Amino acid sequence: MNNVIFTGIRPADNRPYSEMTQEEQAAAGADAMINFMQSCPGKTIMSGVSGFVLGGFFGLFMASMAYDVPVGSEGVKHISDLPLKQQMKLQFSDMGRRSWSSAKNFGYIGMIYSAVECSVESLRAKNDLYNGTAAGCITGAGLAIKSGPQAALLGCAGFAAFSTAIDMYMRGEASRPPPNDYDD
Repeated sequence: MNNVIFTGIRPADNRPYSEMTQEEQAAAGADAMINFMQSCPGKTIMSGVSGFVLGGFFGLFMASMAYDVPVGSEGVKHISDLPLKQQMKLQFSDMGRRSWSSAKNFGYIGMIYSAVECSVESLRAKNDLYNGTAAGCITGAGLAIKSGPQAALLGCAGFAAFSTAIDMYMRGEASRPPPNDYDD
């Protein structure tokens, strides 16, 4: 393969894709994908999708733990009083509702947090612990603002503390992989 420096999607000489070799096209596509994933919109989309999937699994798990839920129809006080087919139908529909709701919430929170963190990092032109803390505060306050200033303050403090704790753990010495033969 030729030694070609890639900038963006095309090689430095701006040749069209039809004139590139297959290896150059693959490298240009991989470069474009990496650049997108490292951009603010890419990070926001990936966080939203990851949060949606994680929230769906979390909602499914929590719904499966809530058994024998009161139904509310006449003469039936608990789901265990119904025939098995109706029990299963109610449980699966409840699991679907809870999974969908949890997935939407986790995806929304992931997107908001990631977008705010990336924006703060871009504004400050630094990648440090304070970006996550500020993003947590802004996200927590923004999610709780409809409940009033006290809720916004508590949301800010709670999200900032959680975000700081996670960032400290991820940046800490314990999270680094062990050295290998390629490290200096």
